[in-house]
Amino acid sequence: MTDRETGEFPRTRLRRMRFDDFSRRLMRETTLGPDNLIYPMFVIEGRNQREAVASMPGVERVSIDELVREAEELVKLGIPALALFPVTPGEAKSLDAVEAWNPDGLAQRAIRAVKQAVPELGVITDVALDPFTTHGQDGIIDASGYVLNDITVAALVKQALSHAAAGADVVAPSDMMDGRIGAIREALELEGHSNTRILAYSAKYASNFYGPFRDAVGSAGNLGKGNKYTYQMDPANSDEALREVALDLQEGADMIMVKPGLPYLDIVRRVKDTFGAPTFVYQVSGEYAMLMAAIRNGWLDERGAIMESLLSIRRAGADGILTYFAKQAARWSRTG
Repeated sequence: MTDRETGEFPRTRLRRMRFDDFSRRLMRETTLGPDNLIYPMFVIEGRNQREAVASMPGVERVSIDELVREAEELVKLGIPALALFPVTPGEAKSLDAVEAWNPDGLAQRAIRAVKQAVPELGVITDVALDPFTTHGQDGIIDASGYVLNDITVAALVKQALSHAAAGADVVAPSDMMDGRIGAIREALELEGHSNTRILAYSAKYASNFYGPFRDAVGSAGNLGKGNKYTYQMDPANSDEALREVALDLQEGADMIMVKPGLPYLDIVRRVKDTFGAPTFVYQVSGEYAMLMAAIRNGWLDERGAIMESLLSIRRAGADGILTYFAKQAARWSRTG
């Protein structure tokens, strides 16, 4: 049998299409651009304030006025949304996290400021209690330290409603309590916020890659040696992620999240193939810190490594990526 009959080498040379840039571009299966990026930002009290996050080189905590300036830059870069994370002062933290739904709280004021300045930019807010609790857990605890599910859900509903009332476009429950998506969706509908979208952190794993984030929002010290194993997912599990996603979609989630990113690309692929729903990935602080450490030591090429990491997440099935590299990636994608 000849190569003409079998389609084998040399009749088929896959390298032919790789020969020139134009043909490589014509057959490229996955694209990455500003539309696929969401920029996470940490907001603090004060004015004209910028604080470097030591464990995340290049990332800063910013006051609301500086946040607005950043938001204006994001619009110019074509990035469609930012994700907002407040850094709550210690004196505002409590066992019941009541500051989380304060209509004049830091997050609520930040939402209003951004939407007033750049209404076209989507604002995604974190719905979770860990920035507001004295113990650093994502919910309200009992005497043994166990996070109570149903009472926490009631608190999360109040927090989500306060964000929607302030003008948030998307509320993103990241707490992993059972039933919270349905409860939040019902409350939003009853309060007239039918167009407020829910981005559910459906497959959020109890990962070791969250450390720098907890430093950035000031919850690491409160959590201490505690962990979140009783509500975040076991990194060993995959089928369970599909059950979590299915439940959140049934309860009214508009989008779902897999977190972290690079260590969980198999989960992203399974979720996208199974449900076909808008699927997002959070390239978390530990992933960012690892890449930046290698880049700053000269072990990795900055642009190449960052863009490859983001492209791999897109290739796995993510429609959008929360990433601290969003601004750089948006600039690079425009320059080719």
